[in-house]
Amino acid sequence: MSKPTPKLLDQVRDAIQVRHMAKSTETAYIYWIKDFLNFFKTQRGNWIHPRELSDQDVTQYLTYLATQRRVAASTQNQALSALLFLYRKILERKISFDAVRAKRPLHIPVVLSVQEVKSLLEHIPQGPQNVMASMLYGSGLRLMECCRLRVKDVDTDRKQIAVRDGKGQKDRMVPLPAKIADPISEQISRVGRLHQSDIELGAGNVYLPHALARKSKNLCRQLGWQFLFPSQNLSRDSRLTPHLPRETRVELRRHHMHPSGVTKAVKRAALKTGIQKRISCHSLRHSFATHLLESGSDIRTIQELLGHADITTTMIYTHVATTGATGVRSPLDFF
Repeated sequence: MSKPTPKLLDQVRDAIQVRHMAKSTETAYIYWIKDFLNFFKTQRGNWIHPRELSDQDVTQYLTYLATQRRVAASTQNQALSALLFLYRKILERKISFDAVRAKRPLHIPVVLSVQEVKSLLEHIPQGPQNVMASMLYGSGLRLMECCRLRVKDVDTDRKQIAVRDGKGQKDRMVPLPAKIADPISEQISRVGRLHQSDIELGAGNVYLPHALARKSKNLCRQLGWQFLFPSQNLSRDSRLTPHLPRETRVELRRHHMHPSGVTKAVKRAALKTGIQKRISCHSLRHSFATHLLESGSDIRTIQELLGHADITTTMIYTHVATTGATGVRSPLDFF
């Protein structure tokens, strides 16, 4: 049997892109579908089209992930979602199997105190990475939301930031901390100088979402659409980098800073502070929500600022707040 993988995966990619699903979702689904096909190729010695596999075969693969590879519950659910997408949307076949979605354990988020956040930010060298880390805490942004900010999304006069196309393709407004208003203005000036230099080199274009590039051909050269935290280097083919947008043309552009730069900066700062917690960039977002809750902010307001679709997701912060639902006094302190 001829190898069906390339054509099948192209269909999956097209279906995902038509639905405007996240690129990270595309990458994950492609990985699990490849792994699914390789599993049965190894077992049976040749490539087998998914149409020829039974519901029991799907169950066998999901069971293998849980029992032999011992993947996390969230990973197993991701593989299950990829296979459901393959069979329902591509092969248009209903499948039923015994394997159920693994129940994810409820982990309490890692939250820093105000003093710990201050110490962490002080140990990140001044510059774009320090500003980005400050925005993760001060505005409650996700890391990729911060990386993808454009110059036009920041309103220094009204002290607010527009988060465009966040998780779930939702827009929202978040506060711009007054303490970083000046560094943000300096960063915008830096982007302006860099953009002018790129234009002089014959570049200066930036990736535009969806059909904007076709509708407004000169929009990609405007300063407002440039990334607020640009990469140090120009790149020609964004298909080579998983974090960059999907591309069909090879064009010299300057994309946003790679998220790993901020991640490493936060990790290095955490080591220097000596804080004995498992700190990541997302810990700053958790701390933002918890500190707002402790200061008396309404849980619904926090939900809107974080961009959570379900209030139960935001309610997790009541488990770590020192005031509110769980901010009780220990009976040992009564005497």
